[in-house]
Amino acid sequence: MKKYTDQGKQDTRSGFGAGLAELGRTNPKVVALCADLVGSLKMDEFISENPGRFFQVGIAEANMMGIAAGLTIGGYIPFTGTFANFSTGRVYDQIRQSIAYSEKNVKICASHAGITLGEDGATHQILEDIGLMKMLPGMVVINPCDYNQTRAATLAIAVHQGPVYLRFGRPKVPNFTPKDQPFEIGKALLLQEGSDVTIVATGHLVWEALVAAENLEARGVSAEVINIHTIKPLDEAALLKSVAKTGCVVTAEEHNYWGGLGESVARVLTTHLPAPQEFVATRDTFGESGTPDQLMEKYGLNNKAIEKAVLRVMEKKS
Repeated sequence: MKKYTDQGKQDTRSGFGAGLAELGRTNPKVVALCADLVGSLKMDEFISENPGRFFQVGIAEANMMGIAAGLTIGGYIPFTGTFANFSTGRVYDQIRQSIAYSEKNVKICASHAGITLGEDGATHQILEDIGLMKMLPGMVVINPCDYNQTRAATLAIAVHQGPVYLRFGRPKVPNFTPKDQPFEIGKALLLQEGSDVTIVATGHLVWEALVAAENLEARGVSAEVINIHTIKPLDEAALLKSVAKTGCVVTAEEHNYWGGLGESVARVLTTHLPAPQEFVATRDTFGESGTPDQLMEKYGLNNKAIEKAVLRVMEKKS
């Protein structure tokens, strides 16, 4: 199994910007909307090349969702852009009624998700957005792990027919997946084979899971690492195949353990293959101001926390 290496740190929001710019050159139906955060969403290149296909709605996120839904009626593929907190919690009614219920082909693209938003603090650090969005019928929920995968996901969702929530972040994180990778919605990626424990991770926690697996190997623990970039629809077959082999699982996400990836995994296991599980996630709490590294350490969202969770779940298994 391939060993992954850090090719240099980049922010996942820039992966979105690169993908959007590429779509601007290749798909004339793609349009973009933003709620006064063009620089933060890295939309500048798309706008400079396609000024007639961009709509600046200002700080009016609910209006942005309504406009995006309307644009789909004309055959356009709208990509909305703002912070994850404003992309979901602030406009949930508009998303539910005008986009999800109406089955509109809108791509809701959300930056600055989770606590790694950093110094802006709890009011901006949404930790419940995955739960909000995955509960909407027909909504696809994607949380890529690095710059390259975010770019690939941005290209892929333009082809998918139906509403999508694409979640990415602010800080520069290791870029370790292939540059020109294919991206298949709903298909988990087995990054490392193992026999003792399954680590299922999403977003920024995927790299941390790989680091944890390497550290665990030195302690004689063989960890299988799966990258769940698509939380809905979840690749249940890949999950069940792995846990049938290892007998236990750790889920890792930058999200509240209520309603996130971990709960989706627990539902699958409870239904098909009961097995011990540990959750690496925030514990029903809001965030606070701090650097991304400080916050990941305090809230237990790093490779050290994953290692500890692995040791706990293996005790349960034995």
